Amino acid sequence: MTARPDIAVVGAGPAGMAAAVAAAEAGAHVMVFDEQPGPGGQIYRAIETPGPAGDAVLGADYAAGRGLSRAFRDSGAEYLPGATVWQVSPDREVGVSVDGRARIIKAGAVIVAGGALERPFPIPGWTLPGVMTAGAAQIALKASGLAAADAVFAGTGPLLYLIVDQYLKAGVPVRAVLETTPWSAYLGALPRLPGALLRAGKLRQGLGYIRAIRDAGVPVIRGVSGLAVAGDGRAERVAYTHGGHRHEIAAEHVFVHQGVVPNVNLTRSIGCRHDWDPAQACWRVATDAWGATDVAGIFAAGDGAHVGGAEAARLGGQLAALGALCTIGRIDAAVRNNRGAPIQHALAWELRPRPFLDALYRPAAADRVPAGDDVVVCRCEEVTAGEVRATAALGCLGPNQLKSFCRAGMGPCQGRLCALTVTELLAEATGRPPDAVGDFRRRPPVKPLRLAELAALEPDDTDGGDAGP
Repeated sequence: MTARPDIAVVGAGPAGMAAAVAAAEAGAHVMVFDEQPGPGGQIYRAIETPGPAGDAVLGADYAAGRGLSRAFRDSGAEYLPGATVWQVSPDREVGVSVDGRARIIKAGAVIVAGGALERPFPIPGWTLPGVMTAGAAQIALKASGLAAADAVFAGTGPLLYLIVDQYLKAGVPVRAVLETTPWSAYLGALPRLPGALLRAGKLRQGLGYIRAIRDAGVPVIRGVSGLAVAGDGRAERVAYTHGGHRHEIAAEHVFVHQGVVPNVNLTRSIGCRHDWDPAQACWRVATDAWGATDVAGIFAAGDGAHVGGAEAARLGGQLAALGALCTIGRIDAAVRNNRGAPIQHALAWELRPRPFLDALYRPAAADRVPAGDDVVVCRCEEVTAGEVRATAALGCLGPNQLKSFCRAGMGPCQGRLCALTVTELLAEATGRPPDAVGDFRRRPPVKPLRLAELAALEPDDTDGGDAGP
């Protein structure tokens, strides 16, 4: 690591790479911390090291990331792969571990581009071996060319169909797709269809995935509810309700998915303000048009701020870079506004289909909040929905108080897999809206840190002075 960066970027997905390129082109010293071994994030995972699943399988949208990756490599930004960021303070001090050594680096501005997480899908049996998220199935396909034949894909959202299409292009048979989008969602989304039709190409792309799946002979069963996975020590069958009747499909692998939501753990730990987004039923960090949060010098970009896909993330990263450059004094507000205007216009155009997609693929309440008390909610601490409801009945009003009763959210993932479910469970149990219930309070370290690393923590002794406000 060299001198203190003007701008530190956390994450090297589409938003992080684009932010780094834009900031470096303006002459800023940029340092990019990335937990993965190579740039790309989840969307462009392994983009530089093509595995057995090539562009013909993963598609043109995936291949488009190669140009951004090359621009990032050529930008002059200092890139640190395999770097775990376990803290960002409100004073822009980045706590990071690389190769077993922990450092604290102070930056003039910090752009958090941590991407999205798959929404938890708490159904009976979701903790059984053999049950994974659809995103995990895609990671294995992209990074290693690994796939599970005759798997059942269940849930909702555009990504579900994309991954099934990629499986089929790779020659991997799929047993069935169980679509949980409720029929009422189609009617609810209709008023937003005209705006989406302005980007009809995006809609045709999604319909193309569905058509290809049907042409391959894969059963696509719509309007499914009551999903449950069962088996003796591992997944053996998946049950569901359709047309008023209960059905079962034998399956050793079940991939579940009900959309993605912003990863807010890091921005929460910094102390940034977050708002409940009723359209996506999740928390979002509050930002302005440049990605600036309410904490001075801290920016958020990409799907970690607002889920919109790869191109929207790239544009958001560019805007955050302009905002950060203005904050540290590299450019003035007039230059920022002039350069940012066409990017903001392009971003608004890219996001045209989102209101329609958010309404159509908003997961049903029954899939977000388990009805059965025996369903595990917090996988780390094995806390069930019944325990959360019982704790609420004792007078517990919020997630942080809940920790004292049953340890939900106190495991290694720090609430990544249960926070949304806990918030909505407590909202249901107490008769209050989710934004009144609140979220878990996150504190650093937001990622596991060995005590030996903490004890040997190296101060920020790089030269260059304080690069920021």
